[in-house]
Amino acid sequence: MSAPRSGPPTPLEDVLGIGDDLELRATLQHIVDSATELAGARYGALGVVDPERGGLTELFTAGMSDADRQRVGRLPDGRGGVLGLLLRDPRPVRLDDLTADPRSVGVPPGHPPMRSFVGVPLQLDREILGNLYLTEKRAGSFTEQDQNLLRVLASQAAIAIGNARLYGTARQRERWITGAAAVTNALLTGVNAMDALMTVAESARALADAFAGVVLQPTEEGGMEIVAASTSDDPGDIVGTTIAPGSPVLVQLLGGEPVFIEDSSTDPRMTTHVRARFGPSMMLPLQSGGKLIGTLALPRRRGGRPYRAVDRLLATQFASQAALALVLADSQHDRERLAVYEDRDRIARDLHDLVVQRLFATEMMLESTRRRVAEPSLDGLLGRAVDELDSTIQEVRTTIFALQQPPADGPTGVRGTVLRETGGAAVLLGFRPSVRFSGAVDTLVSPRVARELLAALRDALAAAHRRGGATAVEVEVDATARSADGTGAVRLVVTDDGRREDGGTGGTTVTWEAPR
Repeated sequence: MSAPRSGPPTPLEDVLGIGDDLELRATLQHIVDSATELAGARYGALGVVDPERGGLTELFTAGMSDADRQRVGRLPDGRGGVLGLLLRDPRPVRLDDLTADPRSVGVPPGHPPMRSFVGVPLQLDREILGNLYLTEKRAGSFTEQDQNLLRVLASQAAIAIGNARLYGTARQRERWITGAAAVTNALLTGVNAMDALMTVAESARALADAFAGVVLQPTEEGGMEIVAASTSDDPGDIVGTTIAPGSPVLVQLLGGEPVFIEDSSTDPRMTTHVRARFGPSMMLPLQSGGKLIGTLALPRRRGGRPYRAVDRLLATQFASQAALALVLADSQHDRERLAVYEDRDRIARDLHDLVVQRLFATEMMLESTRRRVAEPSLDGLLGRAVDELDSTIQEVRTTIFALQQPPADGPTGVRGTVLRETGGAAVLLGFRPSVRFSGAVDTLVSPRVARELLAALRDALAAAHRRGGATAVEVEVDATARSADGTGAVRLVVTDDGRREDGGTGGTTVTWEAPR
């Protein structure tokens, strides 16, 4: 019986354990380090190709010192030269003198001298995922045995990249599906129309890792207006922004077509004043049954990483489900309002047909009795009773009129918006934070301070989600607090039991305070 093998894992064993991006990066670095050592090369590199835009997005190197990297500066992007050849023509390349080959172009200034070269593509199911190459054999030139070794390691690297991308896509798809289900559930619990749009905007922003989540709706003039916006800071200058009729992007949006933009700040189709701060963006129609409810826009910051094809697909599916949920929520709200109207109408009829008639009949009886009574004291008593009944009849009739009117929407204020923010955070946290208010927050807190408080609350909830591990979050808003100088203040305290910034346990408490 052979003894169990000990020592560090082999590259193939690393491949089998791929789970996330950190593990992938460690595995690819281990592969290029192993290839360089086993083949006796001075330098080695493994490049990963962007599957949508071509060129190398990452380059893992071996044998280069920090000083070498500083001299080189920008590493090759793989679009030209021998590296580009490996991507265009996926066959191994072995050269005794790289400098003498006419295909050797695009070497950055300051790059270490290279002569002997062997490179192979990273290929999986006919898809080129990158390349692996070695230079400067320490003894002689690279052999066919070195080339075969490199091909084995390249196949392991290709499997690792392919598995990591599949795993990442599956995790991402799971997050979007879970988020869409949570949004649907939240919308069907009876929120009003504006809260429903904010729920969609906030959830989509978090799922897409966007700077902002924005909902636009058509205007009577034929344009579109931003009616709800969720950002990590104050979105006040975003809400109300309009896209004027005739804008090139508006034709696609009103036609229910998604619009994908590489850079909002430079795209000529974008005409709003807020576009300068945004980069990659998705604008997705919210439509169901041929009815266009609006548009969901998910811009990232200027210079942010582009959206991939899987991002666009999942976000489009989310928008379709969110639109259906909005329609169902609106229909459910209409049914609930109709039920309320019917119940109020029944109550009004009963009050009119039964209560008012009986009160009126009693008033007539008392008035008739009053005429027959000669006693002054009884006459005054009956007169006051008749007046009371007449006043009661008028109040009942006023109530009947009020019951027959449509009920007004629920009040909005600091209390309502704080509850909305915590309700939206429940989609990502997996539970609803507990909220406690002290004092008359709606009357004591000014609108400007309320906006600052909500921005601080968003930041604290987002930080709790990023740290992870939280099973409970407590939010306290105290409008009766006092600042250090004794003036009135409003204080926000957000406490969670998750991991701390330093990696420890015990939870985190965030406190924000401002004069009312």
